[in-house]
Order: sequence, then C-alpha cells, then structure tokens
Amino acid sequence: ELRRRASPWQRNLGYPLAMLGLLVLTGISVLVVCFHVLELLLDEAAMPRGTQAAALGQVSFSVLGSFGAVLQVVLIFYLMLCSVVGFYSSPPFTRLLPRRQDTPLPKIIGNCVSLLVLSSALPVFSRTLGITRFDLLGHFGRFNWLGNFYLVFLYNVAFAALAALCLAREVTWAARAELLRALGEGT
Repeated sequence: ELRRRASPWQRNLGYPLAMLGLLVLTGISVLVVCFHVLELLLDEAAMPRGTQAAALGQVSFSVLGSFGAVLQVVLIFYLMLCSVVGFYSSPPFTRLLPRRQDTPLPKIIGNCVSLLVLSSALPVFSRTLGITRFDLLGHFGRFNWLGNFYLVFLYNVAFAALAALCLAREVTWAARAELLRALGEGT
C-alpha cells in the first residue's frame, strides 16, 4: 500500500538510491572486516584488546584520518540499524515489535531491555570486527575472550562470509528471479 501511494520520485529515485546506499555500506563493511582479517593474520597488535591510554584528540584512531573517523561512525550507525532491523525481523521477536497506541507495558519493557542489550553489545561488536579501535568509556577491550585469536578470527571470517553472501544474494536477486521466470515460462 505504501509503495503504491509513493510518488514517482520516491519510486524511481528514492528507493534505488536507498538500496544503492545499503549495498555500498554493506560492501564497505565487508572490505573493512576483510582487511581486519588480513591484519589479524599478519600482526598480533590487531587483536581487539584494550588500547594504551591515548588522550582523546591527540592520536587518530583511524588510518585514514578524519575521513576514516567519519566512515567509522557511519559504519557503526549502519551496523546498529542493521542489528535492530534484524532483531525485530527474526521470528521469535516479531511479536515484540511495538504497535502504535496498542503496546502493553510488558512489551514496552521487553523492547527497552532488548534495545539496551543491543546497544551494549555494539561497541564490542564493532571493536571485534576491527571497524574501530576506540575503547569508549566502558573499557570494552578488556574482556578476556577478546585476546583469543581463534575466536576473534572466526568471528571476523563468519561476519565477512555471511555479509558477502547476503550482498551477493541481494545483488543477483533480480537476475535469478528473471531467469527462474524465463525457465518457468519455457517449460
């Protein structure tokens, strides 16, 4: 219903640009994580353990300087949105999705707890994937398991592989649908 009521500008320009932005951000995320995997293999300093006490503003946490810092912030917000959308899209939690003027208090509390857990996991998630080296105020880099090379390596490889698989599936979806439609009509 919303797609039918959308203006031609939204349908022809807005949706394709949004889709292109999502594909670009996913691709950049995969590239950053792939570089982090290579960095993990070559240098032990790439492990997401706690950083030295560097004063904020005196040391750049990004190799690319200011552009890299902005890119890190954009990727972290993108991963945050992806995790929230993925959480509410998963079958066990679709019932938790709030409805306008029809959300009971236990459901509101469940949403608050869920969002709190997701937001608390985001710094560890982005640090483990190598998206940022910034430690925030919570000292998230001091978890013992962040020093386990195999766990961090497998986490990065799994993220890169699954994100690349989703990216490839999304990019090739139209071609596959057209091919299946053509094969279905030909038989």
